[in-house]
Amino acid sequence: MRLLRIALAQVNVTVGDLQGNRERILRAIREAEAQGADLIALPELAVTGYPPEDLLLKPEFIAANLRTVREIAAEVHDSVVVCGFADRKDDLYNAAAVMHDGKLIAVYHKAFLPTYGVFDEDRYFKAGEGNAVLELTGGEGPPVVVGVSVCEDIWYPDGPPTAQALDAGAELLVNISSSPYCVGRFETRRQMLATRASDTGAFIAYLNLVGGQDELVFDGQSMILGPDGRLVARAPAFEETLLVADVDLDAAFRQRLHDPRRRKREEEEEVARVAVPGAVPGGEKPKIPPPPLVDPLSEEEEVYRALVTGTRDYMRKNGFQGALVGLSGGVDSSLVACVGVDALGAENVTGVTMPSRYSSRESLEDARALAEALGIELLNVPIEPAFEAFETMLEPLVKDGPGVTWENLQARIRGNILMALSNARGWLVLTTGNKSEMSVGYCTLYGDMAGGFAVIRDVPKTLVYRLVEYKNRAAGREVVPRRVIEKPPSAELRPDQKDTDSLPPYGVLDPILRAYVEEDRSVEEIVAMGNDPEVVARVVRLVDGSEYKRRQAPPGVRITPRALGRDRRLPLTNRFRWQPEG
Repeated sequence: MRLLRIALAQVNVTVGDLQGNRERILRAIREAEAQGADLIALPELAVTGYPPEDLLLKPEFIAANLRTVREIAAEVHDSVVVCGFADRKDDLYNAAAVMHDGKLIAVYHKAFLPTYGVFDEDRYFKAGEGNAVLELTGGEGPPVVVGVSVCEDIWYPDGPPTAQALDAGAELLVNISSSPYCVGRFETRRQMLATRASDTGAFIAYLNLVGGQDELVFDGQSMILGPDGRLVARAPAFEETLLVADVDLDAAFRQRLHDPRRRKREEEEEVARVAVPGAVPGGEKPKIPPPPLVDPLSEEEEVYRALVTGTRDYMRKNGFQGALVGLSGGVDSSLVACVGVDALGAENVTGVTMPSRYSSRESLEDARALAEALGIELLNVPIEPAFEAFETMLEPLVKDGPGVTWENLQARIRGNILMALSNARGWLVLTTGNKSEMSVGYCTLYGDMAGGFAVIRDVPKTLVYRLVEYKNRAAGREVVPRRVIEKPPSAELRPDQKDTDSLPPYGVLDPILRAYVEEDRSVEEIVAMGNDPEVVARVVRLVDGSEYKRRQAPPGVRITPRALGRDRRLPLTNRFRWQPEG
């Protein structure tokens, strides 16, 4: 039995923090070596952090990243380490460094550069053309042949990295990745990797980044799959961890004996291997427990933890200690406060109620009940004095009487209060607008949009309700008051106001938005799904006319496959509008 001990180091690095990343990487390597790992993998661009974006246009940043790689290599001992960095040769490459015995022994350049959705790698990197196939020797029996690739490379079944590794006899494919989270992404990855493993008859060790970086959050969920495509090990979601497992490489040989497909491949020219003598020590290692096969999370728990991770890391990595949330007594601000507390601790979150003449007694009671349940400080700053002053100043100039002008004015007064407290106390304001509102422009520039981080800007309203229900179930008590969940949503900016005065019910609105915003379906297609034509046409007009607002919104956690802003990029000046045929 030829056993190879693999360690997948699912670490949370920070873009640009080269020395901090270096220490985090070395801690993971030392821990893995202490557990007898033969092969240790770290994420794509782990040295620089992912994505480094225009830092890659700074020569001094590239040079510092190269120095850091050499420093890490010098600290590697018996294990073989694969770690992502930015390599400079004739151009710049997204690369994997292979390190052993204090030296950098091989470099692989990523072949397939994603430029879609949130990815923009063609802007920075040149596509690689080589390969990195390692021949690990030192133990008894045949050498261990390992193919190395980076993220997108493994998604192409006939691409050079995979094909060349197989031509060279690879029994293990190691893929280091920094794949951002969105709902359902793990299962998409698992299915692809299972197909790749069973088609190649090789083990696949897939290592993914974890943590938040601006709008993106990385879920980890690294995994090892056997040559039959079955999941052997799975790391937890949204947690730094070291996944260590022994794989029996003879199983790959046995699998291939029963699968003639590989013999029928037309092999290209012979692929060179990088010899790594002494990488597989002889003798038996002490046994370790079987690797964990972590159960999948429910969709609500997965999204909630993504929001917590993204918020925590945005705050921590940017040096903010405390957060401020305007509490209206509604479901959106309640969810944001819950996420803030779970991300930062109750002692670092402060709620603010800002009642007006239109605020209901029930909403103020609900905000207080939420604050007590979360254990956070609650400030009360009535906006009536400022509202009256503005009315006196502006009434001679606003001829249409009370209306949307006065409604937005209240929101902007509240935005000013929150930003003043932010300045005075050094807190970051967490805004409370959801994806449904942001999509149709049901939000106020410099009002409820004012703040530093938009926690739920990619969370549709119907999912907001599911998440607060999840929070209450997970807590085993009523953190978010039942009345908040059950009462009709309202901005409370005029007497007896309801969201449905301006918008379709969210159960109707959200499927239309998903079809139009995330799937780019036409109006005709959305109507054919069973929606009212007038409602669809109105929603589309609202979405198309609100791009200027969204462009000025703060960043927030991406949890859907097509987030507003980073994924969906439309011109501000744009005269294309849907028109009904005929």
